[in-house]
Amino acid sequence: MIMDCSKYVGKCVCGREHTLETKMVVVEYGATAKFEEYMEAVGLAGKRRAVVYDSNIYALTEGKHVKADQEIVLPSQGLRSEDVLIEDMMKQLDNIEVIVAYGAGTIMDFGRYPAYKLGIPFVAVPTLASSDGFTADICSVILEGQKKSIPMVAPVLVVADLDIIKGAPKRLVASGVNDILSKYISLVDWKISHIVDGEYYCPMVADLSAHALQIMRKAADDWAAGGEPDHEAMTMAQMESGLTMQLLHHSRAASGAEHLMAHLVEMKPPRFENAEGIHGECVGVGTFACCKEYHRLAKKTPKAKKFEPLTREWITEKFGERLADGIVKENENDVLGTFDPQNIVDHWDEIVELINTIPSVEEMEGLYKAINAKYLPEHIGIDPALGDEMLHISAAIRNRLTLVRMERVLDFE
Repeated sequence: MIMDCSKYVGKCVCGREHTLETKMVVVEYGATAKFEEYMEAVGLAGKRRAVVYDSNIYALTEGKHVKADQEIVLPSQGLRSEDVLIEDMMKQLDNIEVIVAYGAGTIMDFGRYPAYKLGIPFVAVPTLASSDGFTADICSVILEGQKKSIPMVAPVLVVADLDIIKGAPKRLVASGVNDILSKYISLVDWKISHIVDGEYYCPMVADLSAHALQIMRKAADDWAAGGEPDHEAMTMAQMESGLTMQLLHHSRAASGAEHLMAHLVEMKPPRFENAEGIHGECVGVGTFACCKEYHRLAKKTPKAKKFEPLTREWITEKFGERLADGIVKENENDVLGTFDPQNIVDHWDEIVELINTIPSVEEMEGLYKAINAKYLPEHIGIDPALGDEMLHISAAIRNRLTLVRMERVLDFE
């Protein structure tokens, strides 16, 4: 399947004009065999290219590598999306005109970050469908020790070979399902923020994210019922979700309160030092926690209370001295202080209606169990005793309005 990206660009009903850097997305069996054909179609044929792999992927994809003027094979051990590591790799680049990142989520940042810094095109060859970052223009990278999502470049071309992707371990397939099921939360968070704070909202982009969710949910249900994973459908869901980030130039349609759990795990503040898990697994834990919390709140009646900024003392207690400065800076202009908390109370019936679009706790747990997905704190090394506060701690990582963050200005009867 080749995705027609052009249908999403241009003047939109939201009043904005959307653009996409990605010209073509290919999701097919045997796609790498036609790689040169696709490169020519997007105007990148003949340009001097570096192809970046990690050592595991390089070995596992032997026979399916793509033509390169320069190959860079990074050691898999200890590889992570961190500015220091990426900039060290950039020193190896030899007069390159295009970067091809061949691998999973981490290796993509070793393509998009240098491409952005050097002002050259970036091409993605994903080997997993475990996250939706392949078609995004956001780079989630550790900067000076703190996890940040920053604007970078999106791939001009994505070539996903299903012959490679179908070989992924089931754990990684389940992680990919988790990453897309999170849209149950992120879309609700976005709509609530639009209602109470007037945050920009695009129905077309929201519909695209919801369509990705619909595709993945059907594939997950079929898999849970005893079928084989539908790798084509699952991969297309990831690609569609990633495009929403390009269209908005931020991750609002794809990432809400639930995604901050992944950042919490990567940052490892006090009491979370033993937390670990791949991105989708951590997001799955966040999604299930939000599912429980949001449905709990829907049964209550809130009263507004005065906004109070997070204190340095609270931040230091929860994040430690190592991370405190970054969290303080992130929350300097707290979005909670930009509107009247009474707006939340006045629109509570609408908010409850939105919460009721999220599947029940029992339904979500049944699906997670059926596909052997991670969804509980202890599944990713978090003490279950921290379950009641982990969402509220993680909400401080990003100054983004979510229902979890709104709880700071609400009292519930």
